[in-house]
Amino acid sequence: MSLVANARMYSVNPQASAAWKELFDWLAHASGVKLDIVDYAFPLKLSDLWSRDDLACVFMCGFPLMLSGRRPKLVAAPIPASAPLAGRPVYATRLLVRSGSGFQCLEDTFGGRLGYTVHDSHSGYNALRHHLLPYYRQRGEKLFGESVGPLTTPRRVVDALLDGSIDVGPLDSYALDLMLRHDETLRSQIRVVASTDVAPIPALVAAPSCPDEVIAKLQGALDKVADTAECVSLRDRLCLSGFTKVAICDYELTLRWDAEARLAGYPEPG
Repeated sequence: MSLVANARMYSVNPQASAAWKELFDWLAHASGVKLDIVDYAFPLKLSDLWSRDDLACVFMCGFPLMLSGRRPKLVAAPIPASAPLAGRPVYATRLLVRSGSGFQCLEDTFGGRLGYTVHDSHSGYNALRHHLLPYYRQRGEKLFGESVGPLTTPRRVVDALLDGSIDVGPLDSYALDLMLRHDETLRSQIRVVASTDVAPIPALVAAPSCPDEVIAKLQGALDKVADTAECVSLRDRLCLSGFTKVAICDYELTLRWDAEARLAGYPEPG
């Protein structure tokens, strides 16, 4: 039986999508695990993908991972080449504005339109709310005139910025790395005005029923990505240093940030 592989979360453009498929092809060969590389583009729901019983290697955000009543098994997490903490499987949320806007800092956007991805996203919702919480506590009122969403994907956040639907929006730092790697024109169109604290990056997961020996084979192969000559081009195109094992406890931070915001009476960013 073949098992499913998918990189929807980081297939941010056709070039990145093609590179992920190449990496999964390499992984299947290197691990001896037959992988069915499935397409699963927006507007299909990631929650439906994550609930499948045949998952072996699918990216999942840490926040829904911790909220899940039927928690998938962790396989490995990517180490971005430009990780906020070098050599670690972490990321942050970049808060972006249009390059041509007059906003010089995050506070300049207050009163405007804030974009968000989905309610169970860490980078596009939970981390965003965590970063805004001190401002909310200081002011004791909503920070923005309007919250626009769910925008769901990194590309749709950028599109909303560029067409003027929002004034500021959150983007997973690794997703942004991939977008800029394959679209140089984007550098002149958007600008980072703030970054959140770092958090554990979305990991590749398998279904709860996936045999441990299959996961071990995948982990053994993914551990070689950092040093294998065959993967040099893939590492470049995927802005990757490699992969590493992670533990469920690494993602408890997402629940702490959620609880802190709710306790403060700030359940939604805005």
